[in-house]
Amino acid sequence: MPTSRRPELLAPAGTLDMMRTAFAYGADAVYAGQPRYSLRVRNNSFGQLETLAAGIDEAHAAGKLFYLVANIYPHNAKLRTFEDDMAPVIAMKPDALIMADPGLIMMVRERWPEVDVHLSVQANTTNYASVRFWQSVGVKRIILSRELSLDEVAEIRDTCPDMELEVFVHGALCIAYSGRCLLSGYFNHRDPNQGTCTNSCRWDYKVHEAGEDGAGDVQARGSAPIGTPKDAGAVGTATRSRLDTTTGLALGGGPRHIGGSKVWLLEEGTRPGELMPIEEDEHGTYILNSKDLRAIEHVQRLVDIGVDSLKIEGRTKSPYYVARAAQGYRRAIEDAVAGRPFDPRLLGELEGLASRGYTDGFYQRHATPEHQNYLRGHSESGRSLLVGEMVGWDAGRGLAEVEVKNGFGVGDRLEFVQPGSNLELRLDRLLAADGSALDRVPGSGRRVWLPLPPAADPAQPCFIARFL
Repeated sequence: MPTSRRPELLAPAGTLDMMRTAFAYGADAVYAGQPRYSLRVRNNSFGQLETLAAGIDEAHAAGKLFYLVANIYPHNAKLRTFEDDMAPVIAMKPDALIMADPGLIMMVRERWPEVDVHLSVQANTTNYASVRFWQSVGVKRIILSRELSLDEVAEIRDTCPDMELEVFVHGALCIAYSGRCLLSGYFNHRDPNQGTCTNSCRWDYKVHEAGEDGAGDVQARGSAPIGTPKDAGAVGTATRSRLDTTTGLALGGGPRHIGGSKVWLLEEGTRPGELMPIEEDEHGTYILNSKDLRAIEHVQRLVDIGVDSLKIEGRTKSPYYVARAAQGYRRAIEDAVAGRPFDPRLLGELEGLASRGYTDGFYQRHATPEHQNYLRGHSESGRSLLVGEMVGWDAGRGLAEVEVKNGFGVGDRLEFVQPGSNLELRLDRLLAADGSALDRVPGSGRRVWLPLPPAADPAQPCFIARFL
């Protein structure tokens, strides 16, 4: 049943600074994990109990929520240490545990029945019968599989009105079903489902045409590669195959049809001569990295469906990433709840974040004419690059101290990203740390001084981007 209630905006936090940024830019809650029991080991400062305690206490003091991720599929060794390791964490009173493994969920429900459990996307919940099962064992919220359409999400909501539902709206998409990838384990003996993924899907691959020999084995046709996977048309699950419907060949190169499937041979950059067969069928390609998810144009529909929480992926990303993403989705949520139409400029603002290109994933198979206009018609000038973060303010001179992230200079059109609003300024003054005038600062590792736009609030966090 459609509802106008305001969904929670849930942001990632790999550090305290990232958590504070998420809250400043509009998030209602954050999720973080302990390295041993969550799927993010790297760039995670919450492995230290004192840091985790500080994060939970600070979130609660601000009236916000803090969810703790424990979503690995453990081997026996981790089962033996789980309860002892989690006891001091539970005592810190996180607002919920995000979990996937049925055994770990059973252990938590038996020892700490008062603790809320949210079912991780890793559990692959794709239907309302599964939702009912997890509800029957005491799970409070289901984070639905990324592989669902908007209509399927709506059907689950209608069939399970008493269960909290959460969906991803932004961030990286795994090329395996809800993150169950084996590539990293194969290449580096680092198991993605134990939190140590090396993102092997994003490495540099070359594509070779494949053929079948007399014995029925797949062999390379010629010694030279076609090019990159993109050149061959195999660009991941987000875009499906780009096939010429007349010839059946991928644009820019060609797979061979072997046993009813289309097959390439992939050569990873650091493993020359080691050719791996890879197939593509009507469901997609099963090794190459996907575009990133961006579903901000679907926030209105998700609000109408009655989804309880909209989630941003990216615990290993930067504070700037979470600032821009949280700010954009906060505005989209407020517009949807107030009945205002979608603002397509939000698409352009999210283009300022580094990405592998955007897709709305499985939410909608074909864009409506209205959404096509949104996706193609937003301002190109909205694309920008992070160049600095304000770290100090000199009221006497009226100048901000900025830690430089990328090069910029006098004459550049800058965007000042603050929690309340974003402001623009054509830079006409730039000073070095010693006060000498600069025309340009070449790159990171420096601090400079520059003016803020007149309406900027120097007491608020501020990221600075250069329009491209």
